[in-house]
Amino acid sequence: MLRILLTVALFLFVTYHLSAQESTASKQVTTFTIKAPQLKTTKKIWVYLPKSYAENPEKKYPVIYMHDAQNLFDKKTSYAGEWEIDETLDRLNANVIVIGIEHGNEKRMDELTPYKNEKYGGGKADEYLDFIVNTLKPHVDSIYRTKTKAKNTTIFGSSLGGLVSFYAVLKYPKVFGKAGVFSPSFWFTKDIYDLVEKSPKIKAKFYFLCGDSESKDIDVVADMNKMYKLLDENRCYCLKLQEKVVVKGGEHNEKLWREGFEKAYIWLK
Repeated sequence: MLRILLTVALFLFVTYHLSAQESTASKQVTTFTIKAPQLKTTKKIWVYLPKSYAENPEKKYPVIYMHDAQNLFDKKTSYAGEWEIDETLDRLNANVIVIGIEHGNEKRMDELTPYKNEKYGGGKADEYLDFIVNTLKPHVDSIYRTKTKAKNTTIFGSSLGGLVSFYAVLKYPKVFGKAGVFSPSFWFTKDIYDLVEKSPKIKAKFYFLCGDSESKDIDVVADMNKMYKLLDENRCYCLKLQEKVVVKGGEHNEKLWREGFEKAYIWLK
């Protein structure tokens, strides 16, 4: 009984601590909600506008679409630390809009995986990407001053978010011209490799990043190298359309992705 009471007390303490914690999101970040009929839900969307946005009423900006918005801007809403996207872009005086899409909690795996896994299920990324491409993006383009072409539109994520970002570029090459692919979960299904082999010449830009200490059971580095090589075979070696970074000692967490974001953004822009 004492153990149960201590466990409950610890849970209440952690819950209170998280709820009392102050937001770390900068004033450049706002949110809105939008219906997602493809997913039969409503999505909370986080928006980062650059410092120059209000000062230049005629200027249009490229856009980065990012997954797992809870972890991007605010330590209060993050699961295990934030990416500090807003702080990084503020410091760089970056001229870019970021649209962060909150994940679906228990439905996250379904949303971010293009194919089913025999053990874990999933495989509903087509509906998720349909929402982004045909509901969210038109809404964003109608409200904010965006550059709408694929060359100005990036999709970016980590882990399953890295997998779905990679898939999004293959499925919608006329919508997304660039992808940030961090710690991609290519292990989830071999079908993603088959898709690349069958795809026509891929012209998008990719920035790959992972750590060499991400998992004891999955060789993330080998999986990423395999995909990198497949892409190379799918287009001219002379084109500098992809970058690959393996961080020594890097683990599968927000720290790795936070520290890698700046260079990825600069290389992709």
